[in-house]
Amino acid sequence: MMEEITLDFERLREFRQALIAQERSAATVEKYVRNARAFVRYAGGQKVNQAQLLSYKALLLETHTARSVNSMIAGINRFLCFCGSTLRMRPLRVQRQMFCPEEKELSRAEYVRLCRTAQRRNNMRLNLILQTICSTGIRVSELGYITVEAAKCGKAQVRCKGKTRVILIAQGLRQKLLRYAAQHGIAQGVLFVTRSGKPVSRTNIWREMKQLCSEAKVSPAKVFPHNLRHLFARVFYALEKDIAKLADVLGHSSIDTTRIYIISSGTEHLRRIENMHLIL
Repeated sequence: MMEEITLDFERLREFRQALIAQERSAATVEKYVRNARAFVRYAGGQKVNQAQLLSYKALLLETHTARSVNSMIAGINRFLCFCGSTLRMRPLRVQRQMFCPEEKELSRAEYVRLCRTAQRRNNMRLNLILQTICSTGIRVSELGYITVEAAKCGKAQVRCKGKTRVILIAQGLRQKLLRYAAQHGIAQGVLFVTRSGKPVSRTNIWREMKQLCSEAKVSPAKVFPHNLRHLFARVFYALEKDIAKLADVLGHSSIDTTRIYIISSGTEHLRRIENMHLIL
């Protein structure tokens, strides 16, 4: 007999609390709950079976990329498991990317222009946020661990996704952070805060970064906080050629995740092929 289950918003609230209790990151909690909520709405209070799951999967494929669909499936499957169901959606098989789209790859030169534009606009907080993410490789959600105390000792202990890692802060950045703290009367605690003293949100950072695009002559498609982390990864790997060490620095559990960060652009990939000199 085909299994059926009824899903409701009350179970969704319990699901959120369970994820929080498991110490999942705030971003992961929101992503899983958002994807599960969309499916609960799709089900509309009706009993769900494998046929409905397949129909929903097909619907997602009409408007989303395969990678996005797999991300959504992960959240829905976790919710189904939480509800005690054995129903599951099988993830799509996606071939690993050989190179990243050039229209989304942020270059070092573009990063420099963004920083200088923020400086010209006298937005020193944003200027330092860009440099902090790009020179440490931290996630934007981990900026709260960049404190006055961390700048003084040259390292920050970051806790994310149930793991703790130590991030080293270069001397040049330490000096800039401490100078910024002194100029803004920040004696202790989180460095990047709003006028009310609350940690600056990723939404504010995203919006302020987008406002730099026109003047910095950088495509808005390339300008978002996580792309700075990707630039750090590519530069680090070019110097070290040690993907395992890079995975530790970035806080990745799987090297397969790290590989996504260091793939080169199509132009760079073609240049390497040309340099093989195998065309007679």
